[in-house]
Amino acid sequence: MVRKSNPESGGSRGPIYQIKITLMEVTPPIWRRFAVHGAISLSRLHDVLQIVMGWTDSHLHEFNIDEHSYVADYDLAERDWDETALDEGDFRLDHLIKRKGESFEYKYDFGDGWRHELVVEKIIPPEEGVKYPVCLAGERACPPEDCGGPWGYDELLESLADPDHEEHERSLEWLGGRYDPEEFNLEKINRLLRRKG
Repeated sequence: MVRKSNPESGGSRGPIYQIKITLMEVTPPIWRRFAVHGAISLSRLHDVLQIVMGWTDSHLHEFNIDEHSYVADYDLAERDWDETALDEGDFRLDHLIKRKGESFEYKYDFGDGWRHELVVEKIIPPEEGVKYPVCLAGERACPPEDCGGPWGYDELLESLADPDHEEHERSLEWLGGRYDPEEFNLEKINRLLRRKG
């Protein structure tokens, strides 16, 4: 039985979890390394993941940890078919994931089917002077929203790379003219994290 946490309560927010998130089924990999307080609620972790990955929070999501799905409270009422679904706002990361090396899954946009693997790389004391959450590293840009999942993204990249491709102009127009799949802006991500608080 999974017990509810009291997310982010009390004076101490516990140790820092350094996590690597990798977008699955995409090559070359799109990944981010970031650090958060262990006492973060899963609903707040969702907010952090949206920022570090570059998504726009336009779709439903869920965390899969052990045999349970953790979802937003507004989605929980719609999931009467899923007896394993729990309200992500009621659970802290450090109460569900306790050891370095543990992994779990984050799904975003069930239509496109984006799956992310999260691996806890380190559990360490907070570093003085560092404001958490913080993004530490990463590679490549997030795929554009609604591009059709990993397979649609591959097709989009193929059309963008070849000016003679029959979908090249249409892809550029759909994207609004510019998309660099190799772009990763650490400073921008951390600015957005600080703004979100």
